[in-house]
Amino acid sequence: MMQESYPRNRFQQDQSRSRTSGAWRPDACDRIALVLQGGGALGAYQAGVYQAMHESGIEPDWLSGVSIGAINSAIIAGNPPNRRLKQLRLFWDRITERKIWAYTPDGDIFRKARNAASSWVTTVQGQPGFFAPHFPNPWASLTGASTATSYYDSAPLRDTLLELVDFDLLNEGSTRFSVGAVNVLTGNFVYFDNSHEQIEPEHIMASGALPPALPMVKIGTDYFWDGGIVSNTPLQHLLEQDDKMNTLVFQVDLFSARGVLPRDIQDVLARQKDIMYSSRTRYTTDVYRRIHTWKTRLQRMLDKIPDDRMDEQDRALREQLANLPQLTILHIIYQQKAYEDHAKDYEFSGTSMREHWQSGYEDTRRTLKRRDWLSMPPAGAGIVVHDVHRRDDY
Repeated sequence: MMQESYPRNRFQQDQSRSRTSGAWRPDACDRIALVLQGGGALGAYQAGVYQAMHESGIEPDWLSGVSIGAINSAIIAGNPPNRRLKQLRLFWDRITERKIWAYTPDGDIFRKARNAASSWVTTVQGQPGFFAPHFPNPWASLTGASTATSYYDSAPLRDTLLELVDFDLLNEGSTRFSVGAVNVLTGNFVYFDNSHEQIEPEHIMASGALPPALPMVKIGTDYFWDGGIVSNTPLQHLLEQDDKMNTLVFQVDLFSARGVLPRDIQDVLARQKDIMYSSRTRYTTDVYRRIHTWKTRLQRMLDKIPDDRMDEQDRALREQLANLPQLTILHIIYQQKAYEDHAKDYEFSGTSMREHWQSGYEDTRRTLKRRDWLSMPPAGAGIVVHDVHRRDDY
């Protein structure tokens, strides 16, 4: 194991602690949510984000993820706080343990070559503890055969999840947990949520079953694929909750909607993937803000109507709108390295994993240093978003 390679600095907290769990939270904050996007090998970035949160005394009350975000979420939610980092490290060390080159010379050209070799090895051999290639592959399989609909078998991931996740704790603990997947037959996006159903390894595997690489996963009588093919960002599920809980959200994206103009075909492929999987996080927050604004206006209008002119439904609506929840979103986005290309999400070398982890850790520490960001918006503001990589909040 390579635990000594992970960041060790600690960020000293100076805020009040939660009355219930001992974990820090801002004043007037009812819930801390960690929302994790899909992105394969880039998911180590999310582990670094969690490490910085954990060392700052911040533990999520709600974890929501898609694909690799679902796996990271399950490991965090399925372990007590004092074991979460250890289990995350076990997972990431295991799936990136294969050595590619004994030594990589300094310089982007050599790193690009090493990364290309690493991603090629993944396509040929799969990843330990994660997925293994089908033999025969789907092109050589008969229609209806178990190997006919995907290139890899995800059974190794099930074994890994059973080892690293306490599903009794995940289902019965105080941390809410939800993961997104797509029904193969209907095309509908669904969330598996431990507040509504018993979560099993198959729910996590379904959220990460990206076709055509990984096989669809059967749950009950239905089959599911990776939620990222419809929406790679599970933020909407949180925003759609009909509750009055003020929430601090750590939204961790692995693909950036913003980028640079491509200069070659590799750049084109990488940029296409970024746009496709960034899933319009800003659009989602803009829609929520717009709805919140109209709710606030409706509430003000209802306040002007005399009580004797209102019926029971009007009064109930006025009461419902009187205390709309406030949300602060800390948007943390992985910034692609110059030597990474379109294969970055299936380049599982240990070196890249540790770099991604370190990047998530450092970006989150920078975010947490902005003490003015760690507070709930003023009443009526609805939603405020901060991004350490951008000067303008939105």
